[in-house]
Amino acid sequence: MNREASLSKRVLTSKGLRYCPVVTSKNGRIKPDTVIVDGQEEQHPEGAYYISWYVGRKLMRLSVGKDAADASARRLSKEADLRGSCDSNDDSNDARPTLNKIRIVDAIDEYLSETKMTRTSATHSAYELALRNFTDSCSKTLLHEITRADLLGYIKHLRDQKLSDRTCHNRFEHLMTFLKANGIEKLAKKRDWPKFVQQEPESYENDDLEKFFAACDEEEKVFSNSI
Repeated sequence: MNREASLSKRVLTSKGLRYCPVVTSKNGRIKPDTVIVDGQEEQHPEGAYYISWYVGRKLMRLSVGKDAADASARRLSKEADLRGSCDSNDDSNDARPTLNKIRIVDAIDEYLSETKMTRTSATHSAYELALRNFTDSCSKTLLHEITRADLLGYIKHLRDQKLSDRTCHNRFEHLMTFLKANGIEKLAKKRDWPKFVQQEPESYENDDLEKFFAACDEEEKVFSNSI
C-alpha cells in the first residue's frame, strides 16, 4: 500500500487546467500560489490545492481549499492516516473521511471559481443557481454531513418553487456533479432523480409553412428566416 500523499494545485495554464506540483521553500514550507509549470516556477493565485494518493493503482484526489498552509497540513494528516492504517481496505473506495473539515459554502465557492474559468457564463450561472438552491434547502455545514435525506429535501424544495420537472432534473444533476467532484458519490438512488417527459418537437408540413410565411410581414419574415 502506498503511504505517501502529494500536493498539487489545479491552475489555468496555456494548455488548459492542469494539476501542477507546488513549490516549497528551503524551510520546507509551501510557497503560496507558486507552482511548477513545464519545469518553470509560475505564480497562480487562481485555483485550489489538491491532495493526491494511490489506493492500489487507482489515483485518488481531494480538494483541500485555497490556503497553502492548511493544504500542507491536510497533506501531512493524510499521510499519517495512510501510514497508520493497518488495513489497506480502510481507504479503498471512500474519500469521505477526509472531508470532515470542509465547509459546504467553501467547497461551492471553489467549484464555482473553477467553473467560471473553464465553462461558459451560462453554465456557470446554471451551477450557481442550483447550488444556491441547495444551500437554501440544506441546514448542514460540512460536506461529510450531507446525506440522502438532504438530497430528497432539495428535490422537495425545488418542487415547492413550482419549477418544471425538467428544471428540477437539471438542477439536481448539477448538484450531483458538484458532489462527485468533491468525492461524494452514491448517495442518491436511481429512483430519487426527478423524472421528466421529453417532448417531441412539433413538425409542420410544407403547405402549413407556406401559409405561415404568407401571413408574415417583412420584419416577421426576416425574424422567421433567422430561427
